[in-house]
Amino acid sequence: MANSPPAPTDPNLDRLGLRRNPDNSIIRVAETFAKSPACSDPNYPVLSKDFPINQGSNTWARLYLPKIYCDSNPNIKLPLLVFYHGGGFIIGSAANTILHELCSDLARYTPAIIVSVEYRLAPEHRLPAAYDDGFEALHWIKTSGDEWLTEFADFSHCFLMGQSAGGNIAYQVGLRAALRGGDLLPLKIQGLVLQQPFFGGVERTVSEARLANDEVLPCGSSDLMWELALPLGVDRDHKYSNPRAEIQPEAFEKMKGQDWRVLVTGCEGDPLIDRQKDVVKLFEENGVKVTGRFEEGGQHGIDLTDKSRYRTLARLLADFIGFQV
Repeated sequence: MANSPPAPTDPNLDRLGLRRNPDNSIIRVAETFAKSPACSDPNYPVLSKDFPINQGSNTWARLYLPKIYCDSNPNIKLPLLVFYHGGGFIIGSAANTILHELCSDLARYTPAIIVSVEYRLAPEHRLPAAYDDGFEALHWIKTSGDEWLTEFADFSHCFLMGQSAGGNIAYQVGLRAALRGGDLLPLKIQGLVLQQPFFGGVERTVSEARLANDEVLPCGSSDLMWELALPLGVDRDHKYSNPRAEIQPEAFEKMKGQDWRVLVTGCEGDPLIDRQKDVVKLFEENGVKVTGRFEEGGQHGIDLTDKSRYRTLARLLADFIGFQV
């Protein structure tokens, strides 16, 4: 029997290091980003180490300790940032070099203790798997007993932070945490930092139409990511993609009652900018303190690709979370 002809190439799949087989199944064929090990060099200003969270689902976390700051300020506990990486729920890792460098700089210059979460990826593990892993990481932080957390992290000063799809995860995990905050004590969430969060919907926004063929995140790529990440049989107006699809007023009420603060960042060169601005409106409509910080120009993922922005982002975080060196 002759072999089946290869499936036609798809540039949007190629971007993700994926391939569609003739039977329509998806396989991974390439690693999209270089990876770096955790840093244990005592001469380096920021140390890092990896810990398993759930061995059954192969989730783990990379902790970052700004040793240079902790050594000079041994009696001060630092804010805790729980970070979720981007990648459209499909690609990316807490071990990616570009993310490792970002978290190291944020830990040093904010300064803060950072827990970068490795969660399960789609399409092997569709949503809500990433949300489940993101919330489980909070329970792990609370119970791990690791000395970096117990000695240097202020559990009462914790923020959830995510970039792109990670911003979506931080939003969804934040809704759960607001409703179930008592389960997390002594860990106390004080707010969210959503960097260019990845949201979607069936109807195109003005910015999506304007930037439909964007070089970084064309609409075809984002549509494909949602196709592979959302539960089978739903469209982009599902609540995981479109925050307007199913608003949870009780969660927003809890955020407001617990005095949460939210920061949403974006730039006009990102096709998702209109959706990010609408999330700001959603928080405002529900009485949650929110700041939208939107810039001209730029592109999706600029905070990762432009290293000159790392320290600026660290200063922004320090101002927002209310911690000054």
